[in-house]
Amino acid sequence: MPPKSATKRKAVVPNGTPNSTSSKKPKLEPTTTPSSDPLRQPHHLAAIAEDHGIVQRKFYPPELSNARAHAYATDALPRPIEQLTAAQEETAPARANVTVGAAVVHWFKTDLRVADNRALWEARQKAGADVPLIGLFVVSPEDMQAHLTAPARVDFIFRTLRILRADLEALGIPLYIETVPKRREIPERIIEFMQEWGASHLFANMEYEVDELRREAKIIRLGAEKGIAVEVVHDTCVVPPGALTSGAGRQYAVYSPWYRAWMAHVHAHPELLRPFTVPAGNSPAAREKVAVLFDCEVPAIPHDKQLSAEEAERFAALWPAGEHEAMDRLDKFCEEKIAAYGKRRNFPADAATSSISVHLAAGTLSARTAVKTARDRNKTKKLDAGVEGIQTWISEVAWRDFYRHVLVNWPYICMNKPFKPEYSNIAWSYNASHLAAWREGRTGFPLVDAAMRQLRRVGWMHNRCRMVVASFLSKDLLADWRLGERHFMEHLVDGDFASNSGGWGFSASVGVDPQPYFRVFNPLLQSEKFDPAGEYIRKWVPELRNVKGKAVHDPYGRGAGAQAKKEGYPRPIVDHKESRERALKAYKAGIERDKP
Repeated sequence: MPPKSATKRKAVVPNGTPNSTSSKKPKLEPTTTPSSDPLRQPHHLAAIAEDHGIVQRKFYPPELSNARAHAYATDALPRPIEQLTAAQEETAPARANVTVGAAVVHWFKTDLRVADNRALWEARQKAGADVPLIGLFVVSPEDMQAHLTAPARVDFIFRTLRILRADLEALGIPLYIETVPKRREIPERIIEFMQEWGASHLFANMEYEVDELRREAKIIRLGAEKGIAVEVVHDTCVVPPGALTSGAGRQYAVYSPWYRAWMAHVHAHPELLRPFTVPAGNSPAAREKVAVLFDCEVPAIPHDKQLSAEEAERFAALWPAGEHEAMDRLDKFCEEKIAAYGKRRNFPADAATSSISVHLAAGTLSARTAVKTARDRNKTKKLDAGVEGIQTWISEVAWRDFYRHVLVNWPYICMNKPFKPEYSNIAWSYNASHLAAWREGRTGFPLVDAAMRQLRRVGWMHNRCRMVVASFLSKDLLADWRLGERHFMEHLVDGDFASNSGGWGFSASVGVDPQPYFRVFNPLLQSEKFDPAGEYIRKWVPELRNVKGKAVHDPYGRGAGAQAKKEGYPRPIVDHKESRERALKAYKAGIERDKP
């Protein structure tokens, strides 16, 4: 049985006997290292970021300087993807010489599916018909803390694991799950699993965040030292990062030309949309060799990520888990709604979107399958022709690829820095009452409040509303956009670092391909345009449910103030026009600070 508590234990070996060997715990490095290297000096506002919980010093060093961010951007420092590639290249001869052993292992991470899973499929090919294939999932409580994973998302992952375990068991493949309390110990612990099971090859799909790229590079080298081949492959994106470059030979930083290149690349390489088949199961003989591993159950969710009983029941009903549900939801969307997607997608009161983001984030659905399924509903194989709604929806799914490509090339985005480092110099406000009002949905701006209450209740928010509330926080309140980025990750059931960071960068005008900083969403105009009848507002802000007509968008400014006040709805906490002027001055001063 897997561990019931957050303590390290020896893995169960296929013959059922515990292995007596143990490993030394890696020596923990200090969180800061004094250095005269200017690239290792923190940003001048690092202490403020730490004080407000933006940088978690338990896991990470202080906010890095703008100079260090520029060093990554100009190739002066190696990117984590380059460190991983170097590990792969340098260990290639050793890995090629590894012969298949007593088992082959696939390490599940954010790819919790059996269908269209490249690394799982390749693991099956390596194992062949007679060698058992084992599934592995590592629960890392510290990673959940470091990555601010929402309890709703953790709950979704654990419900998915139960479904995945059953799907694999039907194929005669066990899923072994173990909790590793210290995130630094994961590479060594995985190699221990391999040794205890006599496994020769570990397969995994690549993740593109900095922590994960560095971890995979370490595991590859550790495996090579122990005679174990660790194969990390691209699968998360339709087009792998690095495959697309501009005419100048660099990564695109603007979506439109990138998307044109992405479509052209897919058209030229149709195999990119060819799904991987469900792998063959273990033979009866191979299954018997690993029979004891089928006793492994899904462990309890770490205590600090557990939902209440009422929340667990609510989220299970809202967000059914597993890849079968993902495909059902995708097929239904393509059948019923995708044709009108381009026209209706911006209206939060309409159920016009696919709502598959939670499945893309957990990997219960691949981006490849999503794009191919939509394309196959079109009357052409071209991604830029045919039904407008299908074209638009595929272009929206492609943003997910784009933000990962950006993350790989500008890794400091993972380090609490904006894509444009000079925007780190903006003097943000940290008004506690304003932040609390924004988080709780009581700013006095009805569309903002409706969206924030939806997030708290269902763990999800319509994309148009995500842009509105992000602009409001960073510009109307002049609050540090990273506080909003964090709040989203702590509450979104579809929390995905690359997409979340990219969205906040766009709305706060600090990211890649953003709206210019002098463009500030007017929450009233956004409300009137995208919720014209006030249906969305009335659903999520019950205090305004009986306010008639257009007054619902601005009750205190349109004659419904007494009614709103009686129902307990607050007045606007800021004046939009004044806030806009304040934001423009602060942004301009911040970005000009380091100019000569």
